[in-house]
Amino acid sequence: MTRTVHELDRSADVRAALADPHLVPELPPGDEGRGRHTLLKPGDSSGRGASVAWLRASVSRFSSGESHARRRALVEAELRRVDPAELRRAVAAGPGAVGEEVRIRVVRTLAEALGLPEPQAVAEAVAVVAGVYFGGTDPAADAAVAELVELLAGEAGGADELEVAASRICLLVQACEATAALVRHATAGAAASATAAAPDRPVGELLGETLRRDPPVRVMRRVAVRGTQVAGREIAEGDVVVLDIVAASREDRVGPGGAARAAGGSVQLPPGSEVPLAFGAPPRECPGREHALGLAAGLLEREPRTAFARLHHRDAPLLLPNAWDHASAAALVADGFEAVGTTSLGVAAAAGLPDGAAATAATTVALARQLGDGGLLFTVDAEGGFSDDPGRVAELARQLWAAGAAGINIEDGRDDGALTPVELHMAKIAAIKAAVPGLFVNARTDTYWLGCRQAETERRLAAYQQAGADGVFVPGLSDPAGIGALAARLDVPLNILYTPAGPTVSELAGLGVRRVSLGSLLYRSALGAAVAVARAVRDGRDPAHFTGAAPSYAEVQAFGAPGEG
Repeated sequence: MTRTVHELDRSADVRAALADPHLVPELPPGDEGRGRHTLLKPGDSSGRGASVAWLRASVSRFSSGESHARRRALVEAELRRVDPAELRRAVAAGPGAVGEEVRIRVVRTLAEALGLPEPQAVAEAVAVVAGVYFGGTDPAADAAVAELVELLAGEAGGADELEVAASRICLLVQACEATAALVRHATAGAAASATAAAPDRPVGELLGETLRRDPPVRVMRRVAVRGTQVAGREIAEGDVVVLDIVAASREDRVGPGGAARAAGGSVQLPPGSEVPLAFGAPPRECPGREHALGLAAGLLEREPRTAFARLHHRDAPLLLPNAWDHASAAALVADGFEAVGTTSLGVAAAAGLPDGAAATAATTVALARQLGDGGLLFTVDAEGGFSDDPGRVAELARQLWAAGAAGINIEDGRDDGALTPVELHMAKIAAIKAAVPGLFVNARTDTYWLGCRQAETERRLAAYQQAGADGVFVPGLSDPAGIGALAARLDVPLNILYTPAGPTVSELAGLGVRRVSLGSLLYRSALGAAVAVARAVRDGRDPAHFTGAAPSYAEVQAFGAPGEG
């Protein structure tokens, strides 16, 4: 049978089509009639005979009329048990390895909130089903549906356990794909608009703009179960209507304020705004809209929010060389290093001050201003914050941020060889994040340098993560097995200090390390090279061995460093 395809891309027309009860979601090709005759029997929660085709035939998404209303009510009942604001907090604070797939985290968090058994297993099975839910076949997906029925049907406790289980799977699958896509698109939009150090826009604003400009649902298809009329067009029974959600969303009306906003932990659209088309329209408006926005907001709050933070979330670790003045930093950037850190030892020694002294605070801030004026991407070694007063540490962070710093390294080691109390270091970290949320806080523990080792290290790093640290640093840890075990337990990137006798950068990458610092190595090497050249000249030897890689006078001038004739 030949079917006419109608394409609509204006917001008003798309909304009219979505509201028309005679236009229903189209079953994937070849699915018509499949799944309705299933091997599953009422009351059989074993999952035998379940398949993706059975699932499509059993859920509100692909139903109409009375069965749609009944199945939708089951989904709404499940959602009423979950507070969107609690979902947002749970997904933002919950466990998850660095780089874990967003879909898994979304479904696991929602399954936990619903009180479903084995949330991790549920999430992994749902991710498999989601790959073919809207079209296609896959024996692995059929097996995953059977596994989910066995897990979820027995928990339903109602007259029709199978229909309840199908509704739960439907809810989780649609949350899996749509929410993950919304987060991906929002993250891409943030990356395109972010500057080197500045944080992206508020999460609510970012989500609202993404739903209008780059919605997670690109196209919707409807089929006419009866003849109808939309946008002045006659739609015959059996015709297909293709809705361009991207084009239509860009026409949507946005109320005063122009963006979504956070309210009581949830994300709300401004009064007067139209519901984003990605969430459909009555009678099929997505019942989990607020839950999806809450999950997306929580996930975005976990995501790296600046260009510097994103350097810690790649396959290869960030190799961070540490500079001691403007010229050394500029030389490193000119050689292709994406970002630089400062070295507190180098900064202090160059100024004639001891490392670890509060007297270096002014010198550190002054260097940050020089680097910021040069447009460099950099993070600052601030020792212990130059104070035990969290308020003063927060003020230092504000000054560094204003100077252009993208990050701060703050350590718990003291001059007297002791460690700062955990609660005090947590208070410093929390104060920095409260004062400057966009500043990347790398929380360093000196446990390995002070002989405290693994148990104390793990205790402190867990506390520093809880306080809001964006990354953690363990200088002195060089044992590959210890590094790998620690990286596997962390929810934030692990920073290791490079040592020539320790693992290479590629080996550290394989262990899960996401940042490798050079510390004072470059400064000490430069001092050694300078003395070696002077010694060679004094002793009548050719210093070329030491000067072959030295930059020219003109090159140093180009770095903005002062020079003498």
